Amino acid sequence: QVMEGEPFHHFSHRGSRQRALSRHWGWHMRLSRDPQVLWFEQQTLKRRSRRGMGVVPTDPWFPKQWYMNNDVHPDLNILTAWSRGYTGQGVVLTDPLASYDFNSNDPDPQPRYGDGDKNWHGTRCAGEVAAVANNGICGAGVAYNAKIGGVRMLDGSIMDVVEAQALSLQPQYIHIYSASWGPEDDGRTVDGPGVLAAAAFHKGVVQGRGGLGSIFIWASGNGGTNYDNCNCDGYTNSIYTVSVGSVLGDGHRPRYSESCPAILTTTYSSRTTSKVQIVTTDLHHRCTDKHTGTSASAPLAAGMVALALEANPALSWRDLQHLIIRASRPAHLQAEDWAENGVGRRVSHYYGYGLLDAALLVQAATTWTGTRPQEKCSVQALQGPRDIGARLTISTDASSCSKSIRSLEHVQVQLSLSYSRRGDLVVALRSPMGTTSTLVTVRPYDTSQDGYKDWTFMSTHFWDENPKGIWILQLENRGDAQNTGGPLSPLSPGQLTSFTLHLHGTDEDMPARRSAATATEECLRRDRQGTCQDCGSSLYAHHGSCLSYCPPRYYGRARSAAPGDSALVCASCHPSCYTCQGAAANNCTSCPSGRTFQESAHTCQQP
Repeated sequence: QVMEGEPFHHFSHRGSRQRALSRHWGWHMRLSRDPQVLWFEQQTLKRRSRRGMGVVPTDPWFPKQWYMNNDVHPDLNILTAWSRGYTGQGVVLTDPLASYDFNSNDPDPQPRYGDGDKNWHGTRCAGEVAAVANNGICGAGVAYNAKIGGVRMLDGSIMDVVEAQALSLQPQYIHIYSASWGPEDDGRTVDGPGVLAAAAFHKGVVQGRGGLGSIFIWASGNGGTNYDNCNCDGYTNSIYTVSVGSVLGDGHRPRYSESCPAILTTTYSSRTTSKVQIVTTDLHHRCTDKHTGTSASAPLAAGMVALALEANPALSWRDLQHLIIRASRPAHLQAEDWAENGVGRRVSHYYGYGLLDAALLVQAATTWTGTRPQEKCSVQALQGPRDIGARLTISTDASSCSKSIRSLEHVQVQLSLSYSRRGDLVVALRSPMGTTSTLVTVRPYDTSQDGYKDWTFMSTHFWDENPKGIWILQLENRGDAQNTGGPLSPLSPGQLTSFTLHLHGTDEDMPARRSAATATEECLRRDRQGTCQDCGSSLYAHHGSCLSYCPPRYYGRARSAAPGDSALVCASCHPSCYTCQGAAANNCTSCPSGRTFQESAHTCQQP
C-alpha cells in the first residue's frame, strides 16, 4: 500500500527490469484489459536534482572566515569551487575507520584533556578541512562533506615506528594525510624521516589509493623567527609531500614562515588588520578564530586537494602536484625573490608558485589526463674531495638524462661535507635553463660542526624545465673566514666529499599542455587592462571575474534596464547585511558577526 487509506498499491514483477526508463508493453496490455484495475502506471526512473542550500553557508562564524568568504582579494576561491558542486564528497582525510591513537594503542584518537588543554592542535586542523556546513556551529570546512578523523601520535614518545604506523594507516581507505608537525624549527636542527617512516612514504605513493598514491600535505614550518630553512626538514622537502607555505591576508610574509625551494604552494595563515585569524573547531565543543601559523595553512590546502579529488578521483600523487603548480598564482604575495624559471613560471622560495586557487584547481582537475610514468636519472658529480674555502663551484653535465626526462619535476642534491660552522654555508643550484634555486640559506643559530652527512636537499623551482646541459652547484661561506673542516679536519677549509644530482620527471613535453583555465574563461569582453566587462550567460561579473554566484556582501542583478542588455553583475548589499537580495537595509538574508537578524523585517540590528 502506497498511502494509508488510499487504494494505491505498489507491485513488482520479476519479468520487469529494475530501474527501467521505459514501460514494459506486454504487462501494460494485460493490465489495461483487466476490469478490476481502475488505473495503473509502471514506475520508471526519474531524474531529479537536489535544491540544496546556496553557495554561502549559514553557519554563524562563516562571516569571520575572511580567507574563504571574499573579504580579501584574492581569497582562496573556495566559494567558486563550491558553486560548481565540489564539497569533498567521497574523499577521506581519515575518519573513524581510519583513526588511531598510537600513543595509547587504541582506536580512539581523542585528545587528552588537562595540562592546560594544550592538545588542541589536531582538532583545529581537522575543523579547517571538514567542519560540517549549515549546522549552526562555528564555520565551514573547505571540504565540508569529506570524511575526517585523526591520528594521535604527538602526545607521547615519538619514535620512527610510531611515525611509520601513522603515515601508513589504512592507505587504501585514506586519500589524504594532512600533517602540521616535524622536527624542531629552532634554526639549528637537520633531521628527517627514519628508515621506517621513509619506507612508509614510499609505500604510500606506490601502493596507496589503489596504486594512485597517498597524498601527503605538509606544513613548511614555523622557524622563520629562528632563520630556519625548511630544506633542513626531511619531511617537508620530501618529493612525496606537498609542502605548504603561509602568507598574511595583506600579502606580506609572516615572520614565523620559513623559506626553501621545496615549498610548492601557499595558503593564508593569519591577518594583520584583524584579531580574527583562521576560524575552526576547538576543544570542549567550542569554536576559535585564533588558529594560525603554517599549521593552519596546510589543512586549507588539504581541503582544496579533497575538492580536486572529488572532481577527478583518478588523479595520482604526481598529477596533483602538477595541478597545484598550475593552480597557484603569485597574486599579491610580496617577496623580493620572485623570479621566472625556464618555462616562464614565477616562483619564490617563500611561497612556491603562489596562492592556491580552489576554483582553478578543481577546474583543471576535471580535464586533466594522467602524467606519464615518473623517470629518475642520477649523476655522480664529484670524483674526489674538494676544498670549500670561501666559495666552491661544481659543474656537471646531465645531458644523458634528457634521453629519459624531457620535463623535470623534483630535483634533489644529495651531498656530504665537513664544516666547522654548518649554518654559515649557502648552497645554490643553477639549471641549464638559467634558473637558480637557493637550497639552503644562512642559519645563524646552526653552530654545528657536523656538516652535512649524506643529506638530500630538494627544489621544485625547475618544474617542467628540460634537464639537458650543464648544472652548477655553488657552496659559499657567508660567515667567518676562519671556518674549517670541523673537528675531523681542523686544518682544512671545509671539504665537499660527495655530490649526487637526482633528477625526477617524465618523458612528456609538459609545457605543451594547456595551462589551467582561469575563472574568467567565460568572459565575452575585456577592457585594455584585461578586466572582464561582460560575462557569458547566467554568469555574474565581479571584480573582473565571471562567477556563477555572488559572494557575501553582494547580490546578483541585471547590469542595467536597457533593452537587450542581459549582462549580470554582483552589486553591493547594504553595509548592515552579510548576504542580501537587494541594496536596501531591509533586503538582508543573513548578518555579519555582531549583528542580529530580524527575520520579519529582513534587517540586521546592532545588539
